[in-house]
Amino acid sequence: MFEAIAFYLFAFLTIAMFYITVTTSQALYALTALAAGMIFISAFFFILGADFLGAVQIVVYSGAVMALYAFGMMFFDTTREVKEKKGNQYLVVGLATISAVLAVLIFAAPIISDNITALYPAGTEGNTQEVGMVLFTKYLVPFEVAAVMLLVAMIAGIVLAGKKMDESLTLMTEEEIKDMRAEKMKPKDLK
Repeated sequence: MFEAIAFYLFAFLTIAMFYITVTTSQALYALTALAAGMIFISAFFFILGADFLGAVQIVVYSGAVMALYAFGMMFFDTTREVKEKKGNQYLVVGLATISAVLAVLIFAAPIISDNITALYPAGTEGNTQEVGMVLFTKYLVPFEVAAVMLLVAMIAGIVLAGKKMDESLTLMTEEEIKDMRAEKMKPKDLK
């Protein structure tokens, strides 16, 4: 009974945090809600008795990845309004569908494959040793793909942060920032 109540509680809180992450227009609120959602996901591992995975979820995602996001967020001007271009929606849907199918195939291939077997039988060591054996034998390819994806995301963040800002926002007062925002919002005169 306790597990069911805890599951539904953490499921609701996780979905609520990720909903806030997706719908808010404030970058800091989105970052905080994303970190809270990652911590709530770790609660599922603790409920299932996988304490090591729960701790890894907190340390890796809520710690390292969120620190990386926060560091990347410092490089962007969050005071200006974001204007999105409406591109070809069919292209976006098609690429998203192809990406989702490829992700499912990459991560499902080791699970459904009979050719890939663990070198050591499960159950002889503790939880941490079992996770290590399975992670570096059967799930080595998805593990490496995730590492490459994180590397690509880090390089993309560095490239995007390389844009030079005209003025330093940290040295400006609140009034100067408001004036700068008002100046950007004014319609430009057409000549």
